[in-house]
Amino acid sequence: MSTATSAEAGFPHQGPAPVSPGQLWFVRHGETEWSRDLRHTSITDIPLTEFGEREARALGPMLAALRPVLVLISPTGRARRTAELAGLTGLTGAVIEPDLVEWNYGAYEGLTTAEVRRDHPGWTIWDSHAPPDGETAEQVGIRVDRVLARARATLPEGNVLAIGHGHCGRVLTARWLGLPPSSGRLFALDPASPCALGIEHESPVLRRWNLGNPANLPANTPADLAVAEPADHRPVANPRRIGDY
Repeated sequence: MSTATSAEAGFPHQGPAPVSPGQLWFVRHGETEWSRDLRHTSITDIPLTEFGEREARALGPMLAALRPVLVLISPTGRARRTAELAGLTGLTGAVIEPDLVEWNYGAYEGLTTAEVRRDHPGWTIWDSHAPPDGETAEQVGIRVDRVLARARATLPEGNVLAIGHGHCGRVLTARWLGLPPSSGRLFALDPASPCALGIEHESPVLRRWNLGNPANLPANTPADLAVAEPADHRPVANPRRIGDY
């Protein structure tokens, strides 16, 4: 059964996948108090926790190995701080991308899904009514399509890296794959966990997803795994995995 809403039934598919040497890497910002507590966070700019800052710093060696030619950063403080601690903001190709801001949750800002469900049983951000005064999935899809168009134009030159948010990043992934925005429900995404979107035989694919952040690795993890380059990086268990809001 399709997961698309009636409004998404005619949502445009992405154009032909480019043949290029680069991949689009996406990283959600590091942990904040609200992300840790599963609270919907869009316009409220909660800072990174101490652990979130450790996560951001731990991204540095892996992301540096990508040698991105373009770094797109959400304008929120938590995304910019993640990029700064990962050593990305000083790169020549680092720019602020307004379309990478998180899904606007409107009246549900700061609430958990469980709290919203007290008044709206069964509600999810993906297939229920849009938050009052917030965005619909289709509206988020339209702006991440603009991000993807910008990334596609640069991928022939090399890797593109985007630093953003959980739900917006999941919609971006769905749209990369040619799926409707609501299919973002299929891609659970933890803080500061790199993902790679690529091309195989002219088709958009997931190359890597939700890779374990080195800050979550046990203290006795071998150094070659803790600082592995992207081609060798392997998923690891994340003891602070938070799930969806």
